[in-house]
Amino acid sequence: MIYQVTHKTRYEYADAVPLSHNLVRMRPREHSGQTCRWHELRVTPSPAVQYDLLDYFGNSTCWLSLEEPHTQLLVESKSEVDVRLELRPDPSQGSSWEHVRQMIAAPLGREITAVRQFVFDSVHVKRSPILAAYALASFSLERPLLECVLGLTKQIHRDFEYLPGSTKVGTPSLEVLETRRGVCQDFAHLGIACLRSLGLAARYVSGYIATTSPPGKPRLTGVDASHAWMSVFSPDFGWVDFDPTNGIVPLDSHITVAWGRDYDDVGPIRGVLVGGQWQRLQVNVDVIPAESA
Repeated sequence: MIYQVTHKTRYEYADAVPLSHNLVRMRPREHSGQTCRWHELRVTPSPAVQYDLLDYFGNSTCWLSLEEPHTQLLVESKSEVDVRLELRPDPSQGSSWEHVRQMIAAPLGREITAVRQFVFDSVHVKRSPILAAYALASFSLERPLLECVLGLTKQIHRDFEYLPGSTKVGTPSLEVLETRRGVCQDFAHLGIACLRSLGLAARYVSGYIATTSPPGKPRLTGVDASHAWMSVFSPDFGWVDFDPTNGIVPLDSHITVAWGRDYDDVGPIRGVLVGGQWQRLQVNVDVIPAESA
């Protein structure tokens, strides 16, 4: 599938902002199942300094510095992305989750050592025995890892209500577990926290899902906004994605932008500014098949 993605972010400030610095992550990431055909980033007002770089996790990042007074900031990203339907591993195959946990705890090679950073706590993901206990409903003894994670993905989808505005980015996973509601960021953080609480390596994936579903398929939750899901490391198959918001394994409707330990590593825009006081944020996302554009 080829998609055209538009992501607009507008900030309006009560007072003129004389200086702001921003990191933007909106260019879709290249990987084995995805190619970014082209990408364009427009910023208004024009930055005094703008350059591209790769962050620690290999995500495409743009540094912006605005050095003249402004009451609005508009960042508009446009991309065309080719997402290929890859053969997904059979969840019933591969090592048991206990065996994978043992391998990660006692690293045997460079690849395993590298994934251990995704086992520990991060800014928005904190391990807890309570989260481990919740996850164990899907992690029976000697069950294959991917089958367990798929079970947890469906478990979160079944147990939680998707309710925009019910949480914030920093809402703890234990609070989400208690209230049983949230949005895609919360469900991704929750799933990752559950997996890490069991000693497994899991990372946060940010991106989009297609606005228009294929004929006969239900419209997925989380469209018209940035989406988020989780990925678990399997020594047999590498990193494998799961979408707990929709209770599915992502196929060719999910477009990856960035990945990291949690949202703090991959937010679309992150910056600092001088002044401004009150501000209003407006975000619009549109993802459509290229032939429909």
